[in-house]
Amino acid sequence: MISVQAGLAAVLAALLAARLLGPGAHVFAPAAAVGTIATAIGQRARRTFELLAGVGLGIAVGDGLRLLIGSGPWQTGVMVSLAIAVALLLSGRGSALVGQAGGTAVLIATLAPKERGLELPRILDALVGAIVGIVVVTLLLPVNPLRIVDRASAPIFNALSGQLHAVARALADGDADAPVRVLDDLRDLDDDLGRLHEALAGAGEVVTLAPIRWHRRQQFHRYADTAEHLERLVVDARGVSRWSANAWQYGESISPSLPRAIARLASAVDQLRRESRSGGDHRQSRELARQSAELAGVSRRGGLHTYGNGLAADLRTAASDLLRATGCPPPEANRIIHGAADTGGAGT
Repeated sequence: MISVQAGLAAVLAALLAARLLGPGAHVFAPAAAVGTIATAIGQRARRTFELLAGVGLGIAVGDGLRLLIGSGPWQTGVMVSLAIAVALLLSGRGSALVGQAGGTAVLIATLAPKERGLELPRILDALVGAIVGIVVVTLLLPVNPLRIVDRASAPIFNALSGQLHAVARALADGDADAPVRVLDDLRDLDDDLGRLHEALAGAGEVVTLAPIRWHRRQQFHRYADTAEHLERLVVDARGVSRWSANAWQYGESISPSLPRAIARLASAVDQLRRESRSGGDHRQSRELARQSAELAGVSRRGGLHTYGNGLAADLRTAASDLLRATGCPPPEANRIIHGAADTGGAGT
């Protein structure tokens, strides 16, 4: 989709620049359009502002220094260095503002002495290209925000469910090494979580700016609220794996209800994704989370040792966080989980 958007934007920017700005090599218009689209999704509005600001800054610094110190190789180096230094001071980091400021300073230093009146066409080209880029991604070919979030969250949902099921099987079968492997695998999810945050920002940008996607806003925000809790669920799953590994390492007896509770939590994660994708209610995932907490409470009947207690506590925390991912307010989620755990522990 990005390649199609960029191609369409380049064509439209070149045609529009030629029509509005007259004959000439309007290189900057399609370049600005492609630069706007090719940046990370979710940062396009900011990228457009930085691009235009960078062009203006590069022209101001380049023209100002050219009048003071003239033109030449070393003057070009001074102009570029100062333009980038000022851009970094303004933005505080590397960005489109920095790149455009440096690139424009190079053009002003090298071409302005030979080609008069370069500044205004450069600004207008960049403005046309940036506007075309935004129009393409918001009006002509906006991406599906729900698909963006679903693709980014799928690896995390799948890993959470799969690894929790693996821990449940390991506890049931007496496999002491499996929880350690699961913990290592869950630690590898940081990159996926980073991509999810980018996808959420990008999808939010689409439902905010693209009228054709406004009807998706409510469903997107529900899915986004769920996806934002995945990081907390990953931390909870790591805790479950760690307590399980330690319990086996120190020879603690494991209540049969604990692996069943972990498996029920894994099923709740699976159900949560299905409900989020369909836009339905979360009754089934909430019930599975409640059952997980109840089974964790059952494990207390036979008495738990240090790591078994930690495992049961983390299961209750994970069940509460999953309820929050369904939109349940934190006090209500804690009340439901506390009640389920007490019911299980009492044997009623």
